[in-house]
Amino acid sequence: MSGRITRRTFIKAGAATALTAAPWARVYGANERIGIGMIGFGLIGQIHTRNFKAQPDVNIVGVAEVYQPRLDAAAQLVGGKVTKYRDFRRLLDNKDVDVVVVCTPDHWHALMTMMACAAGKDVFVEKPMTLFFREGRWMTDVARRYKRVVQVGTQQRSGPHYQKARQLIQKGHIGDIVAVQIKYYRNVMPGFGNPPDQEPPPELDWQMMLGPAPYRPYNPNRGIYHFRWFWDYSGGQMTNLGHHSLDVVHWIMNVDGPTAVTSTGGRFFLKDNCEVPDTQDAIIEYPGFVANVEYRECTSMPRDASMGGVIFYGTKGSMTLTRDRYEVIPSRKRNPTNMVAAVIAGHTHPVGGPQPVPEPEGDKLWTEPDQAKADWQQLYVLHIRNFLDCIKSRKTPASDVESGHQIATACHLANISLKTGRKIRWDAKKEQIIDDPEAARMLMRQYRSPWDQELRSLNVT
Repeated sequence: MSGRITRRTFIKAGAATALTAAPWARVYGANERIGIGMIGFGLIGQIHTRNFKAQPDVNIVGVAEVYQPRLDAAAQLVGGKVTKYRDFRRLLDNKDVDVVVVCTPDHWHALMTMMACAAGKDVFVEKPMTLFFREGRWMTDVARRYKRVVQVGTQQRSGPHYQKARQLIQKGHIGDIVAVQIKYYRNVMPGFGNPPDQEPPPELDWQMMLGPAPYRPYNPNRGIYHFRWFWDYSGGQMTNLGHHSLDVVHWIMNVDGPTAVTSTGGRFFLKDNCEVPDTQDAIIEYPGFVANVEYRECTSMPRDASMGGVIFYGTKGSMTLTRDRYEVIPSRKRNPTNMVAAVIAGHTHPVGGPQPVPEPEGDKLWTEPDQAKADWQQLYVLHIRNFLDCIKSRKTPASDVESGHQIATACHLANISLKTGRKIRWDAKKEQIIDDPEAARMLMRQYRSPWDQELRSLNVT
């Protein structure tokens, strides 16, 4: 292993000058197909493999996966002469691979992205972009150094109805935004069980799946999909769904980061051997407004905002924005003078009834469910298309690595507040936690050997 790393480090050092001297390694002709390498073939990996394969200017030339049945299934879906890899580094060595798509557990996202950039590949990486804060700054620096196009899988930004909603809010259609609300409730009671630690199945490369994370004995709940419920590999629903929802907030409100975050919760109701919260609330303070975030894994609720949905509350109305629609509801403003008169007179409602809201100049407040509906599955395709077009034009994609870093940071700060039990104050410009050394130490984690050597070879600080 160390020998391979040494050779790779040598190759990277030689290639770095050439890659940083030119904006990109190759210029694509009008009819040239882009060679894609897929890493990971789980739930999202399958969706992305199908969608990339369907693009007319794409050729999937390689797939990498640590679980043999999934690797075989990926190759079968792609068909043709696709090459299978149990070690993703061999995929990065393939000169026919121009672009890498990272659909692995969260703890692999950062290192794979950086290694791909150093190998001269553009990258589409799933959210959450990072497992801890420092990875995001590393990724941004490496992507810029090698002049790579990196798209984060927060596909809402590519949706036409999201773009229309953003225009309306930024034009003041529902007034000044005072708060946003994010909720996701589902019921997975009683949890995922308490299986004992055991030998990994022979078809799973457990050491490669762990990668830079601390070594743990194999447990069925730590493998495949259930990795998401352990701090070693994920930040729970705060970084999973929170990255989607807060991306919409940052994008629409044009903010770089919060000023303070307070979070509480725990794993109170699910009886299993998993770790991340089944109940979590966060108050995320931004300049001029507040985001209230709620996640529940042990109860359900009426579907007023779907996965990735956000409700914006303005001084003239509110907007519910989800993956399949947006809906604007005018505010019913009450006149304080009339309310006082009503109380004196013994009425339960203001004299004269609800007071109308003055319509903003230009557009009227309205609800337009028919015109605002969208096929949420098409968001994946539109986001991929944006990425592929940016590979050719070398323009900044819709969800660039810098924005992905900023969104992930807000999620990580919420989890740091949860773990410390304290309000975390944040300087977004300096990227520093204010006056809390213990919390500041949580912005960084160590990689396990030999992956720490790969990190050092990337010259990040």
